[in-house]
Amino acid sequence: MSVLVAPLETLRSSEPRSSKRLNVLTLAPFFPSVEDPAQGCFIAEPIRRMSAQGIESHVIAVQPFYRGPRRASEAQSEWTTYYALPGNVGLGTSGALLARALRSRVRELHASQPIDLIHAHAALPCGEAALTLAAELRVPCVVSVHGLDVFADHQCGRWLGPAAKRRSRDVYRRARKIICISEKVRQQLPLDLQAKAALVYNGVDAEMFSAHGTDSSARILSVGNLTSTKDHALLLRAFARVQRTLPESELEIIGDGPERVRLEELAKDLAIHSRVTFRGRQDRQTVASAMQNCGVFALPSRYEGLGCVYLEAMSCEKPVIGCSGQGIDEIIRDGQNGMLVPAGDEMALADRLLALLQNGGMRQRLGFAARQTVLQSHTLDHQAGRLADVYRECVA
Repeated sequence: MSVLVAPLETLRSSEPRSSKRLNVLTLAPFFPSVEDPAQGCFIAEPIRRMSAQGIESHVIAVQPFYRGPRRASEAQSEWTTYYALPGNVGLGTSGALLARALRSRVRELHASQPIDLIHAHAALPCGEAALTLAAELRVPCVVSVHGLDVFADHQCGRWLGPAAKRRSRDVYRRARKIICISEKVRQQLPLDLQAKAALVYNGVDAEMFSAHGTDSSARILSVGNLTSTKDHALLLRAFARVQRTLPESELEIIGDGPERVRLEELAKDLAIHSRVTFRGRQDRQTVASAMQNCGVFALPSRYEGLGCVYLEAMSCEKPVIGCSGQGIDEIIRDGQNGMLVPAGDEMALADRLLALLQNGGMRQRLGFAARQTVLQSHTLDHQAGRLADVYRECVA
């Protein structure tokens, strides 16, 4: 089947939506730094493309003082710390403290080049602080939501969750727009707030995550933080089933987190540790290379707003396995440009892994369709253009 795709250089050279350039201030709790160049890349990468859309951006990345200072590694960005109570207590109560910490610097930036809009990532604490600062500057504020826990009540737990939910809901109510990374995320909002939500899918650098690699038919790759919701334990158990049929197969896991020790022990208990490699956190280029040179990408995450890694593997022309009921099922069409399995279904995941590892033609067909999906609708330029549209609508 022939698919027409606009060349990347055509997408980049498209004219800005309006002749008036906008100056946007972004507040983010995650962003690349000298200490961690990969953190927050999903925020930084589309910002790099915004100038072509007529948007000038300055980023203030923030973190609580007890995590120590960080050094900026991106142009037009800076890091600052603020006072907050440790852990989840601080998440729900530090919006006002963050606004106080930023006020002088934001006024300085505004005096140098008037800010047209403030874009906050996550309701707490950045959204709450951004609304205070935006009101003082008399400019609109938009808030991005990156996960299914839109109110941070799951994150804050049973006792602190209700307060976090009230504060988050107030932030969304006062924001000019709520930017959601998937329809699944938008549906977590109450109906009265869904009407003001804009859907902007994450995008991919289709040149870094290119199709220039090899088909390592025996290698399964997974990339993600080693947390319980990513369900790498399920992947290990499914891989143990694959091993019984394809003993030459191997599993490579990139990422780190609190579950790592438990997962390494599970691999030993399943007697597959010699075929599983835990590589820890890696830089973006290393991740791209690993995706280009695997046979199958799989991440059975069961609480995922979208998941940039799925799109990145698709851009590398690899068959991807994700879970139905998550944000990625809005992009993956099962059996057409990837595969979907029910969350928590070990047998289904093992069966899909085996089917792909044993069928090179299927891998090629799904991988080709996957990259075409990205090139048609999910590059960084697509994402930057949609963000620019939201900004201009809010400023107008």
